[in-house]
Amino acid sequence: MYTLYYWPTPNGQKVSLMLEELGVTYEVKPINIGRGDQFAPEFLALNPNHKIPVLVDSNGPEGKPITLVESGAILLYLAGKYGRFLADDVRGKYEALQWLMFQMGSVGPMLGQAHHFLRAPQVVPYGVARYVSESRRIYGVLESRLQDEEWLASDEYSVADIATWPWIHRHAMHQARLADFPGVKDWYERISKRPAVRRMLKVQG
Repeated sequence: MYTLYYWPTPNGQKVSLMLEELGVTYEVKPINIGRGDQFAPEFLALNPNHKIPVLVDSNGPEGKPITLVESGAILLYLAGKYGRFLADDVRGKYEALQWLMFQMGSVGPMLGQAHHFLRAPQVVPYGVARYVSESRRIYGVLESRLQDEEWLASDEYSVADIATWPWIHRHAMHQARLADFPGVKDWYERISKRPAVRRMLKVQG
């Protein structure tokens, strides 16, 4: 039913994790972004923004295939289709959505920049200082939420947690010590024990 165009980056992993949590079967089509597969005409026909992931659902709305890009939109599509990982009540729904938007607008972009500058072939001190500092600030925001809550959307594991965990999984890559953020550490370890996470981590490009 599903085809996932994928590479094992945090944005790819969040969709794989969602599919694993739902327990559905999906086929993985590797898109090696290091080799430039994302620029191939066949892939650009799916996503003109040449980014993974892309999800094709052969049984989409009205039984017709649908192709989806942007990992956050894919998570919301799947949550809506299966009625899982996004609360039905208005308050719970928007608690989850605001933290999903935080992941999309802050966690991913800023931690991604830290990844880039820390691994750049030429050291750019300003870039390293700027984005490592911003990464720590973002961890602090997450800590302020998670020091008193089990999940980002309070009492329910949701799309917000699914979207955020793969980025925090790379904490060493942006020089973040989880011991400095005990609430985040507990949350991270709690999700790490989920069987779907273990299955997702075995999915390779």
